[in-house]
Amino acid sequence: MAIMSVIALAGNQNSGKTTLFNELTGASQYVGNWPGVTVEKKMGHLKSNKKLMFLDLPGVYSLSPYTLEERISRKYLIEQPPDLILDVLDSTNLERNLYLSLQLMETGLPMILALNMKDLLKKQGRTINLKKMEYLLSLPVVSLSAVKKENVPDLIKQIQKSVKEPPKYPYPEYDDRLESALTMISQQIQSYVTPSKLRWYSIKFFERDEEIQQEIKLSIQQQREIEDIIKTAEEIFGDSSDSIIVNARYDYVAQIMAMCVIDRNDFQISVSDQIDRIVTNKWLALPIFVLVMWLVYYLSIQTIGTIGTDWVNDVLFGKWLPDIVGSLLSSWHVAAWMTELIIDGIIGGVGSVLGFVPQIMMLFLCLGILEDCGYMARIAFVMDRIFHRFNLSGKSFIPMLISTGCGVPGIMATRTIESEKDRKMTIMLTTFMPCSAKLTVIAMISGTFFPGQSWVAPSAYFLGMLAVVGSGIFLKKTRMFSGPPQPFVMELPAYHFPRPGNILHYVWSRSKNFVQKAGTIIFASCVLIWFLSSFNWQMHMVDQNHSMLKTIGSVLAPVFAPLGFGDWRATVAVIAGLIAKENCVGTLRLAFGSNSAQSFAQALNSTFSPMAGYAFLVFNLLCAPCFAAIGTMYKEYGDKMWTFRAVFYQTSLAYICALSIYQCWLILTGSFTGLNILYAIIGLSIVIYGLMIKKDKPVEKNEALI
Repeated sequence: MAIMSVIALAGNQNSGKTTLFNELTGASQYVGNWPGVTVEKKMGHLKSNKKLMFLDLPGVYSLSPYTLEERISRKYLIEQPPDLILDVLDSTNLERNLYLSLQLMETGLPMILALNMKDLLKKQGRTINLKKMEYLLSLPVVSLSAVKKENVPDLIKQIQKSVKEPPKYPYPEYDDRLESALTMISQQIQSYVTPSKLRWYSIKFFERDEEIQQEIKLSIQQQREIEDIIKTAEEIFGDSSDSIIVNARYDYVAQIMAMCVIDRNDFQISVSDQIDRIVTNKWLALPIFVLVMWLVYYLSIQTIGTIGTDWVNDVLFGKWLPDIVGSLLSSWHVAAWMTELIIDGIIGGVGSVLGFVPQIMMLFLCLGILEDCGYMARIAFVMDRIFHRFNLSGKSFIPMLISTGCGVPGIMATRTIESEKDRKMTIMLTTFMPCSAKLTVIAMISGTFFPGQSWVAPSAYFLGMLAVVGSGIFLKKTRMFSGPPQPFVMELPAYHFPRPGNILHYVWSRSKNFVQKAGTIIFASCVLIWFLSSFNWQMHMVDQNHSMLKTIGSVLAPVFAPLGFGDWRATVAVIAGLIAKENCVGTLRLAFGSNSAQSFAQALNSTFSPMAGYAFLVFNLLCAPCFAAIGTMYKEYGDKMWTFRAVFYQTSLAYICALSIYQCWLILTGSFTGLNILYAIIGLSIVIYGLMIKKDKPVEKNEALI
């Protein structure tokens, strides 16, 4: 049986590693999970050689054990070393990428450097002397473009050569004083580790890596001697041990950059930098972001997306399908209750949700363009500056950005946040951002109560962001979440024209998930809602005013009366929204028994005021998410109590915000009573108290023992 060689692809995020992995493996790849964690593990055979197995490691910036991805990558390389490391670097951000390369070299494993994005490097007017870099690092270096498939065959030849005759590469050598300290540490631990890993473990002991100190049990005397060595080095360098290592690596990288990189545009500012001077400007960044998001929602909700939605609602599901299916069922002499179920329950209910697909596709098209051209990375940078002012981590914005598609992957994306407190708080707050399911509610309220007013839809996006910031101010003052935010480091890719293939895949995958959800969860929910609205507790078919649905809704309706939508139909829509937020629209449509989008809009306008409709939007935007997202929250928290805290906080905040907005509107318009003033005072008082409350005093150690 032929022996299989394993090649591990390592590299920074956005280095093109996954693109290269896909090009090398083609359709032969498969996905699983790393042992004990839910992070995906991608593997695949080389298309032309089944004896070569490629493993795509998670994208990381270093091998320090801070994030889950870093722990996974480090654990694999040290405990299950591959036959070869293929280090993929972004040539346009070489200095940042080489920092990880040095750490990979410290493991002592055979390596190849793949300098990706050579086409973009050329556009920057820069070149890299590959021969000189190979000499300095004693590593094979291949320049390529994974996207344009340039020099990929050369890389494959080098991989096959290195696997056949694994070379021994020297470790990078740093400052002589540091090398002396590492040598003395290696003498203390050489009996505990294999010679090939001695260099790596010496550096980790010098950095005071807690995981390594726990893994290797040294004697008390050895621990003292290593600590004396480290303290001596710290006195010599005048810095902490981990900073000494970091500076040594960057000094090494600087030498490589100075000797190998030729920049013909040293005194020219790139187009990306010129754009960033405006887009990331301290004063202009936020107004530009507001304008961009207004335009996104204007195109999606008010203009282009609405044209498609109106046709689907009024023509396809409003006339064609009901007429065709109705005639067919009539010719088959189908029972009246079954006809009503199919026409009103299934076509009417599911159709009212699917009618928003054009708007959702338009929204994802706009977001896909912004993400692929590099603008969204800038927004994360801009939001980091804002978040830090309120003691929030900029890393929290990435999960929230992902949540605009779906809250489930957004919650899962919090795994990249190192601070456990920040991660738990982000899980609690990330679903405040409007996902594709909530877009149906936004579009319904905007089109029904505020036609032609373009501020409503984007206000939902920024209201979610405001809820995040306000919650951060409040929660960071509590003992559960207190502490400084973690630093946020990310690469800003150069601007480029969006790739049509990427955008189409982005739109298709998210729209397909929405349609699949409508065909499963929403379908079942609509059938259940129709049944509850058509039968009473004695299982007799009745009108809606005597149905089980009205009984259920009437019990809870008074709770929502101060919010302006204390009607049993709106109440059951809120409850159905816990299953899936799209159910809010389908349930309202079934509860009002409207046969067309026009009559549905008229029924809503005759029942609720515009601001009551907006309060309904605010509550459903901020309250507890769907069951799938709640389940993911429980999985990430791993604790029922934390999940309950999150759901309770989200629902309470939603109620307070909707209450304050609706009651303040009544007061401003002059249509208020003493009770309305009381409600407004209560709501605003809670909000102001949460923002102005003083930070909890930290518990001293001696206090904790009493």
